[in-house]
Amino acid sequence: MSMIDTPMTGALSRYLDVDVARHKLITANLANIDTPGYRTRDLDFHAELMRSSMHAAASEMTDLEYAAYTPAVQKIRGLIERPDGNNVSVERESLLLAESQMKYSLGIQLLKDEFHGISQAINSGGTSS
Repeated sequence: MSMIDTPMTGALSRYLDVDVARHKLITANLANIDTPGYRTRDLDFHAELMRSSMHAAASEMTDLEYAAYTPAVQKIRGLIERPDGNNVSVERESLLLAESQMKYSLGIQLLKDEFHGISQAINSGGTSS
């Protein structure tokens, strides 16, 4: 374990991984807006974040084992289906995309803050101010 492998950096890493997985699904939905029969897919961000955290806590995963973690993707029900069988909503996906981008920015900022704290601890060299 290195100095930067703290519980917070691990949690933020999982947070960003789940957010990126959701972002990919949202962009795939938008990319298939004109594909006949395409069904909107998504994941439950909070449930997947909890599942990822429990999976990490249950086993001291190596990076390779963590790379094998895949979020559970589900089809979304209740959306209006067009005559061609496609049910992608530009409005819904655009809103989710903006939310995903904000979550990612927050995660990156929190990670920067964590690294800044680690850097300050290293640079202080154990001296008290």
